[in-house]
Amino acid sequence: MGLHQPDLADRILGGWLGRVAGNMLGKPVENGDHWTRDRIDRYLRRTDALPLTDYLPGPPPDVKEGEFQLRPEWRQCVRGRIHGSCRDDDVDYTILGLHLLESHGFGFTTEQVGEAWLLHLPILQTFTAERAAYRNLANGLRPPLSATHDNPYQEWIGALIRADIFGWTCPGDPRRASALTRRDAVLSHTGNGVYGAMWAAALISAAFTAKTPREAIESALERIPASCRLARAVRHTVALHASGTSWADTLTELAAETGSLGWIHTVPNAAVITAGLLYGAGDFSSTIALTVRGGLDTDSNGATAGSVAGVLCGAAAIPAQWTEPLEDRVRSAVFGFDGVRISELAERTVRLAAFSAA
Repeated sequence: MGLHQPDLADRILGGWLGRVAGNMLGKPVENGDHWTRDRIDRYLRRTDALPLTDYLPGPPPDVKEGEFQLRPEWRQCVRGRIHGSCRDDDVDYTILGLHLLESHGFGFTTEQVGEAWLLHLPILQTFTAERAAYRNLANGLRPPLSATHDNPYQEWIGALIRADIFGWTCPGDPRRASALTRRDAVLSHTGNGVYGAMWAAALISAAFTAKTPREAIESALERIPASCRLARAVRHTVALHASGTSWADTLTELAAETGSLGWIHTVPNAAVITAGLLYGAGDFSSTIALTVRGGLDTDSNGATAGSVAGVLCGAAAIPAQWTEPLEDRVRSAVFGFDGVRISELAERTVRLAAFSAA
């Protein structure tokens, strides 16, 4: 791994803070059918928030009905109103993954992942593939049927959003991180849904030792099949960036290639995350801002990009406008964790990472 304990602790705290901040940034505009890239930027121009260097502003007073349909949680997620994070599944699953590793260690089984869901997460706080898998588990189906029975969302983004904890606890070991997250992902996903989770966990793990976002991205690509659609979309994003194509033109070309899959599918969202990381060039604020402005599943993408960027730069380098409003606490639907301190979650993660490396 090659990281000293203080540096490891700062990087893991950076990952937690980055995930929560990126999630909060994207939450008000989470609806890819309504919040296209163009509409997000129109909103930012109307609220004098371009360039985007802080949380989203609240809606302008003269907004027309239906023009900008913010999520109901927007009042808890816009600048000047944030007092700790609002509850969101993108953070719930990270917390639940931490509890899983603390309870069962790194030898956990897919069946134990399902048991943790049933015991610690309310079903109405699950969505799409996770809701289908939860229902299947409650009806007595076991993996892999939990992922495949009556589940049209098998390649959507849900498994990818659960991957961070496996990257943080395997710093500098993308192979192990991707193997661990695969055990989690197959409870609810197949195909590119699983590959997206493996890629994300490897990406976060690689960020601990990579010198650049591109180096971490290239390392993560080694952990998934080169011919899968997700790998092809990520490589295409890397090639467009390397050719000097602008961020906006890159996303336009990627949308033409993957847009038919829908705004919650893993493949187009992985491309948006990749573009945010590459064009953000290691700067935390630019990375999460570009990722959220990329549209699609904005809160999930902001969370993953924020996690990678936070690991790359460390908590101490994240600008205060992102961290201070979080007040070191998160809301969570995971039983026993509501109101937990972010710093405590990070400390517990560091202990797991140290144990993993021992």
